[in-house]
Amino acid sequence: MDRRDVDSWLRGYVAAWKAYDREQIESLFADDVSYRFHPYDEPVVGREAVVRAWLGESDHLGAPTRDDPGTYDADYTTVAVDGDLAVATGTSRYSPLPGAPADRVYHNCFLMRFDAAGRCREFTEWYIKRPH
Repeated sequence: MDRRDVDSWLRGYVAAWKAYDREQIESLFADDVSYRFHPYDEPVVGREAVVRAWLGESDHLGAPTRDDPGTYDADYTTVAVDGDLAVATGTSRYSPLPGAPADRVYHNCFLMRFDAAGRCREFTEWYIKRPH
């Protein structure tokens, strides 16, 4: 993986989040992925479990609820790549209604490890809400 590969993966991540499309989400992750929504969470393990969590079909602690269409957006950029390990930062923005200005902005940091096919096999997210 190089920066371009990781940046492409991150664009796919945002597109899959916006679409909530099962196949798009599946394409991002290895079969045996270990995914942490917060660094202190027990990981969600396995691609199907991650897909269910993304789609709001999971009762895993730490899994998010499904966001309403048009109420969120994000931009993430690769900071560093070392072999199969990558770090990215960016922002996630949420608005109360589609088309409304963002009322919540989060700064994110992702720690990711990829397999030889470019699918993520380890993912950990850190985020902090920007104060108003």
